[in-house]
Amino acid sequence: MTGPHRAPIDDAALDALFRGARTHNSFKPEPVSETTLRALFELVKMGPTSANGLPGRFVFVTSPEAKAKLVPALSSTNRDKTAAAPVTVIVAYDLRWIDQLPRFFPHTNAKAWFEGNDAAIEGGAQLNGSLMGGYLILAARALGLDTGPMGGFDRKAVDEAFFAGTTWRSNFLVNLGYGDGQNMFDRLPRPEFDEFCKIV
Repeated sequence: MTGPHRAPIDDAALDALFRGARTHNSFKPEPVSETTLRALFELVKMGPTSANGLPGRFVFVTSPEAKAKLVPALSSTNRDKTAAAPVTVIVAYDLRWIDQLPRFFPHTNAKAWFEGNDAAIEGGAQLNGSLMGGYLILAARALGLDTGPMGGFDRKAVDEAFFAGTTWRSNFLVNLGYGDGQNMFDRLPRPEFDEFCKIV
């Protein structure tokens, strides 16, 4: 039996997650606690991924030493804002994520679906790692944080600085903190439903 329909979240929550949320380029000089970062991951890990594979990996760059390793790999337009952000998350994925399938998808041999198919392994890592990065942005907003997701960096350099000798690979970056409302662009255009969508 199924229960009653779940009620939609209210407008305040929708505004916080989507309509009122913005990409932030500068943050208040207020740290983000480890407790908050741990709470963030507790939400992220609950989002769906193929075969519950959970290939996303996250490095929370907070220390001056770690920032000094990261910032040189960024494009010039991303360096200052990243250096000043309380946290920069390296959203990554693990190329050997299938090794965890017996643990996370234990009712069948899902690892056998991918073994020997490097394209499927990497494609699954990138796709589902990106999904987890999206969940991270929404979860951060739900916890009262602001986010500044970005590309614009040398992935090879980041991988060498943070993931040398491992099977982790960088995907994109997200600055985290409490936005100060400065250096923000005006809201950019969005399409109408009929431009990008079909009901068939």
